[in-house]
Amino acid sequence: MAGRLEGKVAVITGGVSGIGLGTVELFVAEGAQVVAADIQDEKGKMLEQRFPGRVRYAHCDVTAEVEIAAAVQLAKSEFGGLDILFNNAGISDAMRSIPEIEAETWTWIYNVLVRGPALGMKHAVPLMLERGGGAIVNTASIAGLQAGWGPIAYSSAKAAVIHMSRVAAAQLSPQNIRVNAICPGLIATSIFGASLGMPREGADQLAALVAAHAAKVQPVPKAGMPDDIAQAALYLASDASAFVTGTHLVVDGGITVGSRHAWDVSAPNPFAEMFGDSFAPPTAQGQ
Repeated sequence: MAGRLEGKVAVITGGVSGIGLGTVELFVAEGAQVVAADIQDEKGKMLEQRFPGRVRYAHCDVTAEVEIAAAVQLAKSEFGGLDILFNNAGISDAMRSIPEIEAETWTWIYNVLVRGPALGMKHAVPLMLERGGGAIVNTASIAGLQAGWGPIAYSSAKAAVIHMSRVAAAQLSPQNIRVNAICPGLIATSIFGASLGMPREGADQLAALVAAHAAKVQPVPKAGMPDDIAQAALYLASDASAFVTGTHLVVDGGITVGSRHAWDVSAPNPFAEMFGDSFAPPTAQGQ
C-alpha cells in the first residue's frame, strides 16, 4: 500500500530535532523525500545517514534569506521539485514583562517566527507552481490564540503566523497551493529549556520533565509528543486535506477548552465560590 505522501517532496525547517524530526520521520515513512533544514549540522548529517536517498540536510538559519532559498532549491536539485513546505523552525524568549524586553529580542523573535516562514513561502511557491500546486504548513501555537501560554514576543509572533497563513491562503489557494497553520499545545520538546537559556543537554532534560507532568494539566491525560504534531502536519500536507485551507488546527490535548474546573471536578469552581450552595450547574434538561 502506497504511503500518503508517495512521490511528494517536502522541505521541513527545524527538521533535525523535536517536532521537525518527528515530522521528517513520519513523512519518510509515508513515502516522501525530505530536505531537513536546520542549524544543527551534526544531527543533520546523522539524519542523512539514517535515510539515504530519502533525506538531505541543508544548513539553514531561517533569518538568512539566502539559506532559505538554498534549502528550497536543494529540494529541486536533489529530488526534482517541491510539493510541501513545513515552516517549523522556532525559538522562544524568556517570560518577561514588556518594559524588560530589549528591542533586539523583538527583532530576533519576529525574524525567526514570522519573517522566516514568510521567506520560506516566497521561495517555495514558484517550485510548487511548477508541480501544479502544493501544501504549506506553518507552526503557530496556542500562545497565538490566548494569553498566558508563552512570552509576549513569542505569543504575538505566533498570532501573526496564524493570520499570515490565512492571508497567504487567500492569495495562493486559487493557484492550488493550500496554506494552513498548526497550533501545538504543551509538547515535550527542548524549546522550553532553550527559552530559558539552557544548553542543549539541559533543555532536553527539561523536555523529559514536561513529558512526565504534562498529562496532569490538560483534559487528555497524556503528554503531547512531537509525533502528535507530525500527524497533524501529515494531514495538512496530504491530499486528505484537499478541501482545507486558510485555517489553523489546534493540537493541544484540550488545554484551551476552558478553565480547569470545566474538566477537572476537583478544581475550584469560581461560580460555586461566588454563589455557594445555591449554585447548580445547568443540565441538558433545564437550562
